[in-house]
This record gives sequence, C-alpha cells and structure tokens, in this order.
Amino acid sequence: MRREIEIAPGVAMPLLGFGVYRVPPGHQTERVVGWALEAGYRHVDTAQAYGNEADVGRALRSSGLSRDQVFVTTKFSAGRRDPEAELERSLERLGLETVDLYLVHTPRGGPRRAWPAMESAHERRLARSIGVSNFSTAEIERLLPAAGVKPAVNQVQFSPFRYRRRLLESCRSHGIELESYGSLTHGEELDDPTVADVARRLGRTPAQVLLRWAIERAVAVIPKSVHEDRIRENAAVFDFQLSGEDLARLDGLDRSGAAAIAVERPWWTFSARARAAARRLLRSPLLRS
Repeated sequence: MRREIEIAPGVAMPLLGFGVYRVPPGHQTERVVGWALEAGYRHVDTAQAYGNEADVGRALRSSGLSRDQVFVTTKFSAGRRDPEAELERSLERLGLETVDLYLVHTPRGGPRRAWPAMESAHERRLARSIGVSNFSTAEIERLLPAAGVKPAVNQVQFSPFRYRRRLLESCRSHGIELESYGSLTHGEELDDPTVADVARRLGRTPAQVLLRWAIERAVAVIPKSVHEDRIRENAAVFDFQLSGEDLARLDGLDRSGAAAIAVERPWWTFSARARAAARRLLRSPLLRS
C-alpha cells in the first residue's frame, strides 16, 4: 500500500506526517514528537511561527533514527523579511544541515514576494524541496510565471468537509502535490453521522477514516495530538482501505463548494489585535486534541 509520494526529483514525502501546530514549545513538543517517531511516523511538520523547532530537533536527535529516515518540513513566516536567512536560523534550531521541504506559510505580501529567496535557499541545498501553504488557485497561477523552480507542494486545509476539488485539480495539473492540514477538523466533525457510520462498519476510529480519505487521494496528512494513544491510533491508516461507496459518501460531506481557495478565513489578513485574540483562543485547553 502506497506510503509516500515523489514531490521533486529524488525527494519522496511520506503520506503520513506528524504536525506540531499548537503544541506548546519545550518538553511537551519534544515528548510528543518522540512518541510519534516511536509509533512509526517518519515525517514531522513544524514552522518558524510555532516556536518549537528546537524541541523538534531535540526529539529527532533522541530518536536514534538517522537523518535520512525522517522527512522534516518547516515554514517561512511570511511576515518576516528574508526566507533564506530565516531558514538558516531554523536549521540552527533544528540542528540540521537541510530540511526536506520548506514552505512559504501564507501568501501574505503577495504570492511572488518570498519566492526568489526560497529558490536561493533551494539552490544552496538548505532545502531539498520548496513549496507553499495556504495558496489559492489564483495565487498559484500568479506565482508560476515568475518561478524558476515550481512549488513542490501546496499545504492547505483539506478534508471531506473542505474537499477543494478545483484547487486539487489545478495543483495536480501543474505537477504540484497537495498536502492537508486540518484533516481531523480540530475534532469538530469526528461525530458526524456519515463519518461515524463508515468508521463503525470498518471497525476504525472516525479520525482514521478522515485520514485515510485523504491518503486514498495521495494527499499527505499531518495530524496532531498530544495524547500518546491517539498518536498511535492515527498512525494505523495503512492496513485498510475505503470502498468506492465509502469515498462517495464522504465526498458528499463537502461544504467548500469544490473550492479553488485554500482556507475560508485567511487569518494572516486579520488585524494584529484580531490575530492576538485568535492565538489566545487557539491556546485554550478546550481546543487541544
């Protein structure tokens, strides 16, 4: 059963990754990444904005795994000035010489602004591949004519409830792979009757069904949890498949209207006060899975 996809020449990305968005920096990040690596995850997704790159690096070093056994992604915070210099700092925090994938976190400042320095970082082999996150079809189309190296990946919010068909099709037509965040809908849709029914029939958890739905489309997923049992459960997605009927039922849950956009509420356009309020909300224990 397929476990990885080629995103650039010689660069294979595991379809199952572990995300550390909203995992508090420090011991907790180091601990949960360690659990994920023990559970078989071989892809870790972090970002400069998360503030936990150093903790990810410590977990990698403590794992006993060789560098080529773990695919590492980080992201450039588009509010900062220089993607190349910021990647050098990220590598210091991670304790690595290169990352496997470096993404522009948002199209803030315009879809082309960061790309020349992203390409320079790639040319220097600070990143084995480069890509974008939260880019719509229109933003991809604006970037491509100016790109000497096309984005390998576009990481976006993607699930049966946000089944962005037009964005997926557009990216694929340009040879860009889609990667999903928010696959588990922050827990909001795990009790959806259709998801629950498919999970019950297969003897799986709703989370496993949602992750498998994306993997069936060769869309990588990066679920996050701070609970060891859930981390292990979420890794068990390669020993079952969804039937055509299951996929059709889950496809029918889409509320995006087959969108060509990456996210309904682009938080990077909010005011500083609104962003601070959103960060406080996201740190609430009630939202942690």
